[in-house]
Amino acid sequence: MDLKVITQPIQEELEIFDNHFRNAMRSKVAFVDMIARYIVKQKGKRIRPALVLLTAKACRDVNDSTYRGASLVEILHTATLIHDDVVDDADTRRGFPSIKAIWKKKIAVLMGDYMLAKGLLLSLDNNDFQFLKITSDAVRRMSEAEILQIKKSKDLDIDEPTYLKIISDKTASLFGTCCEIGAASAIPDEKIHQGMRTYGENLGMVFQIRDDLLDYTGRKSITGKPTGLDLKEKKLTLPLIHSLSKAPRNQSKEIIRIIKDGGKKKDLQLVVEFAHKFGGIDYTIKKAEEYSTFALEALQILPPSPAKDSLTQFVGFVMGRSK
Repeated sequence: MDLKVITQPIQEELEIFDNHFRNAMRSKVAFVDMIARYIVKQKGKRIRPALVLLTAKACRDVNDSTYRGASLVEILHTATLIHDDVVDDADTRRGFPSIKAIWKKKIAVLMGDYMLAKGLLLSLDNNDFQFLKITSDAVRRMSEAEILQIKKSKDLDIDEPTYLKIISDKTASLFGTCCEIGAASAIPDEKIHQGMRTYGENLGMVFQIRDDLLDYTGRKSITGKPTGLDLKEKKLTLPLIHSLSKAPRNQSKEIIRIIKDGGKKKDLQLVVEFAHKFGGIDYTIKKAEEYSTFALEALQILPPSPAKDSLTQFVGFVMGRSK
């Protein structure tokens, strides 16, 4: 299903959010403000703010604190992307030159730091202390996961539990944060807050597992992340992790050798075929389906509404994504 159809119940709210986000990013320093405006123009799918808004509307209704919460998570998410581009030495982001590519690494790191500070101040200035507690834990988990992934990529010794831990902390934690903030902005019911966090975390697991799967099944359009990029970065993901555990030792050793050499273009097809042959693709699809079921079960805590229907459809959208 098309994302625009799914977000139909919050189309007006998304437009209002854009203004809140733009205002939250402003700086009195002209150079910083110029970079901030460049970042705002690179509008992505807005999945995370959409989750905040949809969750709030499914619980009760969207209000000013909901917009601040949506701005906070989008600011934090964007800051982590800027820092990721420095770590990964990436020259593009969402089809545009990255901050690192245009203004070099020092400016990119400092701009990411600036955005983190702006996000925290947005909550502090409006006494949204609950939002700070929720997001601070997510930032901690994301940072720890990134460090662990770098270490495991160097050693090439990642197993399935470690992989699931990394994507839970690196990706799913922010999805859970979005949904918990949306609920907390709308209704003072801790049980619903936790239920929506559970929904978001499981949705985030599906999102990342499907994203990793696309490196093996192909992407239908240019996304700035070509097929096989994770192999070039020596990041072992579930399709390969599972296949390596099932294949004969000599074949697994050959695949590890290819990855250690940087996943050269001529060898990538061999790795993809290996993942298919030893069940990594089918296993990964089943794993994503499991988390989809968990996400849908968590939604049962909410009463019927168009916004709840959209949250249900979000799970199908993430499961079926091809880019």
